[in-house]
Amino acid sequence: MRTIFSVLFALMLISFPLTATAGEGPMELPAGSNPSADMHNKAGIKHWGMGHADEALKHFKEASAADGSLAETHFNEAIAYDKIGDHGTATKHFGAAKKLAMKSGNKKIVDSPILNGHLGH
Repeated sequence: MRTIFSVLFALMLISFPLTATAGEGPMELPAGSNPSADMHNKAGIKHWGMGHADEALKHFKEASAADGSLAETHFNEAIAYDKIGDHGTATKHFGAAKKLAMKSGNKKIVDSPILNGHLGH
């Protein structure tokens, strides 16, 4: 019986999505960012906090459309895609986020466990 519980517990642990173990969430945009991007990003963060990853994703996509030059917009899209299970699209956005974060010096994104887990670093 003990072995069965151990196996079930191990299966439960490995079945958690990467975001559940990473504990990372969406990021605020830098001060002075495009107002439309900032408005959508804040709405996305609000929905994320309520557990509405699909609605958060809609807003994060709008934020990226308003200003796709920010690492944070791509990072936020990526974590939302990851949360809804679209890992291929998440990986693409994590790649864009890392490239932009390296240029801007955003170490929080560059060193992100979930980002580097998707990119295999």
